[in-house]
Amino acid sequence: MYHQSTKTLSTQTSSPLLTVSVAPAKVVRGSDILTQASDAISQLGNRPLIIGGERTLAVTQESVQEFLKQQRLHVAQACYTPDCSEASLKALHKAAKEHKADVIIGVGGGKALDTAKLVGYKLQLPVVTIPTSASTCAAWTALSNVYSDEGAFLYDVGLAKCPDLLILDYELVKTAPQRTLIAGIGDAIAKWYEASVSSGHSEQTLIIAAVQQARVLRDILFQKSAAALKEPGSEAWQQVVDATVLLAGVIGGLGGAQCRTVAAHAVHNGLTHICESGSIHGEKVAYGILVQLRLEEIIQGNQLAAAARQQLLKFYAEIGLPQKLSDLGLGNITLNELQKAAEVALHPNSDIHRLPFKVALEQLMAAMVSTTAPVEGRSHTGLTSTVNQDG
Repeated sequence: MYHQSTKTLSTQTSSPLLTVSVAPAKVVRGSDILTQASDAISQLGNRPLIIGGERTLAVTQESVQEFLKQQRLHVAQACYTPDCSEASLKALHKAAKEHKADVIIGVGGGKALDTAKLVGYKLQLPVVTIPTSASTCAAWTALSNVYSDEGAFLYDVGLAKCPDLLILDYELVKTAPQRTLIAGIGDAIAKWYEASVSSGHSEQTLIIAAVQQARVLRDILFQKSAAALKEPGSEAWQQVVDATVLLAGVIGGLGGAQCRTVAAHAVHNGLTHICESGSIHGEKVAYGILVQLRLEEIIQGNQLAAAARQQLLKFYAEIGLPQKLSDLGLGNITLNELQKAAEVALHPNSDIHRLPFKVALEQLMAAMVSTTAPVEGRSHTGLTSTVNQDG
C-alpha cells in the first residue's frame, strides 16, 4: 500500500534532523530540446518506462519515444489510469518490474508526474519529469498526491528527493490548452498567500527565503500573466511558464510543507470529494485562495486580507480564473455537498490547520459561499438546501 509519508521535507525546529529537498538534480530547459536531452536520460538508465495519460502518450509518442529509441534505449510505456490512485500505482509498479525498468520517465500534467515520481520512489529508480503543460510545479517537487479512482484527494507522500532530471521544453508546453497555464498561475500564486500566512513571521533562514521567493513569484505573475496569455511562446510567456513550473517548486523545496500548502490547497482537497465539476487543480486552488482570505476577514477582521481578495478578484477576472463556486461548475451545490467539502478541508491532518487561527465548520462554509462579497457593507450569504453562490 502507498501509505502516507511522515513528511520527509521537514523544516520543523522540533526535529533534530533537517532534511530539505530543494531542487531536481538537473534542469534542462529551452525550445525543441527533447532530442538534446536524450544523453542526459541515457546517463540515468537504458530501460526507461514512460508513464503518462493515454492521450498524452499518443500525442508525444513520436517526439519522446522515437528520440529515445534512437539512443538505443529499450523503451516501454504505461498509462496511469484512472488517476494517481493506489490501484494505478500498483499496476504501474508491476509494469516497471516486468520491463526491468532502470529509470522512470513521467510525461504529462501534474497527476502523471506525481504518479511517475511515486513509482520511481517506491522502486528506488531515478526519475525524469517532462511536463506537457504549465499547470503545476509537480515536475519539480519531492511530493506526490494520491487520489481515489474517482479523483478524490486521499493523502500526499513526501519523497526522499526531487526528480533526477527535469526537461522543460517550451514547444511541448505551448501545445497544451491555454486553460492549463491559467490554472498553473492560480496554483503558483497561492504560494504567496499560503506561505506568508503560515510562515511570514518565521526567523528560520530558509523559510524566510521561501516566503520572499513567494512574494517574487506573486509579483511576476501579477505583472506578466496577461501579456503571456495574449502571446503564447513570447518572452513573457516563457517567464510565466518558468514561474509556474520551476519557481513555484523552489518555494516548497526551501520552506518545506508549511510553505507549500495551507487553506487554499485544503479547500481544493475538499472540493475533490464532491460531485465532479470538470475544474482542474489550479482552478480549485485559485478559488481556495479567496476562501482563505475570506476566512481572515471573517475570523480576524483582517482588512489587509480584504484588500488582497479584491486585488485578486480583479486579477482573476482579467485572466479567467474562477472567483466563486459557480465558476467551478458548482453553482447548484447543495448544503450537504458544501458541508462535506468543508469537513474534508477541516480533517485533523489537513493543511488548513497551519493557519494561525482556528476555523469552525460554519465559518469555512460561510467563506466558501462569499468569495466575491464586497468589503464594505457585506452580508453573509444564507445557507439553504441549495446554495446560490454569486458573491
